[in-house]
Amino acid sequence: MATRKPLISGNWKMNLNHFEAIQTVQKLHYLLPKEIFEQVDVTIHVPFTDIRSVQTLIDSEELDLILGAQHCHWEDSGAFTGEVSPAFLEKLNVSFIVVGHSERREIFGETDEMVNKKVAAIQQHNMVPIVCCGETLDERELGETESKVLGQIEAALAGRSNEQIAALVVAYEPIWAIGTGKTATAEDAQLVCHAIRQKLRDMTDDVTADAVRIQYGGSVKAVNAAELMGQADIDGALVGGASLDPDEFARLVQFSASNLI
Repeated sequence: MATRKPLISGNWKMNLNHFEAIQTVQKLHYLLPKEIFEQVDVTIHVPFTDIRSVQTLIDSEELDLILGAQHCHWEDSGAFTGEVSPAFLEKLNVSFIVVGHSERREIFGETDEMVNKKVAAIQQHNMVPIVCCGETLDERELGETESKVLGQIEAALAGRSNEQIAALVVAYEPIWAIGTGKTATAEDAQLVCHAIRQKLRDMTDDVTADAVRIQYGGSVKAVNAAELMGQADIDGALVGGASLDPDEFARLVQFSASNLI
């Protein structure tokens, strides 16, 4: 079985201006001991208006944090008012991009076909897509969790080679747990993440499926991070609100790493 380095990703959503972003990143890096980055990758997905400021900070101070974005278009350029090109993000040293988040799907009408195009475009520009999937509360109560989640995975990764799939990240975020304070139990999260890995195995092969990092997201906090990270098929967390507080996020990263010791 492949050894997968855990990945903790902070999704700031539409929060923190570029002044606040600089202060938050500086404090977060100060709170995390340097050796922790040997155990865990930490990405921060800031608003577009913060990216240049945070990139300059990371590069000039040689910080170990990895810069991420929350969204992009699948075209490099064109008449797409308000959109951002993956080519532009590549030039800003963005390494990871969230794609298919439930808020993008529900609020902005992002479809499985659009997610598939974005995955291809992100990888074409040498960045890593974090492919989100998840079910609503109604779908969960109807016993449709696996069919919904695995259908999203199959659609998002259609046309990708085994090598390309091995290089991306999957984030399982039950929609009913995002920002609600509700969290799937570690056992429930593991069941779905195991099903995702098995789906990847069916689509590719053992080596590829075992290489993919699978994150859990949905009201992840320092208090539940270690238990979630202790599950066999959970390799990290996609963190929302808790990532805006550098003290809380640093604790979360450290608790996640402590599970590896």
